Amino acid sequence: MDFNKFKHIISKIETAKLGGLEAQFKLAPEIRRPFSEEIINSKNPKKAAVLVVFYPNNFGEVNFLLTERASYKGTHSAQISFPGGKVNNTDYSIKHTALRESNEEVGLIEKDIVVFKEMTNVYIPPSNFLVTPFLSYLNYTPTFKKNYEVKDLIEVKLSDFLSEDAQTSTTLSTSYAKNMKVPCYKLNSYIVWGATAMMLSEIKELLKKYH
Repeated sequence: MDFNKFKHIISKIETAKLGGLEAQFKLAPEIRRPFSEEIINSKNPKKAAVLVVFYPNNFGEVNFLLTERASYKGTHSAQISFPGGKVNNTDYSIKHTALRESNEEVGLIEKDIVVFKEMTNVYIPPSNFLVTPFLSYLNYTPTFKKNYEVKDLIEVKLSDFLSEDAQTSTTLSTSYAKNMKVPCYKLNSYIVWGATAMMLSEIKELLKKYH
């Protein structure tokens, strides 16, 4: 999709109804059951936010950024995700968390980012995080500067993501399940599943209305 065309539909996206959990769970593993808001609140989850940033590539097409997390002794080691992280005491809003973390992890300049929509929260049971995704854009092609938390930068063309060929399934093993078949997206040869795929599923349903 041409970036200028994308900017023209942002006003429609801003006011569009979200697909919510129904859209997210199209890409959820079978093992991942829905949790009610009451149950999630009872677990007192840690709050986090991620930033979905759209920007023009060198050919004027829309890209967005994913990251491959660095390996560490933790639940989300080496997984594919959006830039972002947990809320800290200095953050004045959950949106600021997404902006601050994106600056720290990949060098995005906060004042240049236009945030235009808050998406549906995603609960992540293994780590007890409740994550809020935000849609945003930059008017230029950014120069990313990754920090120690990021192993690789994955610049995805929006048209590739919106293609039906991007959605598939794979079999994998985790700390809590062996040989588990999961729905996923294959983007730039990376397998994207779990919480990030659930976020992407809602984003895809939203953008498909205007594509």
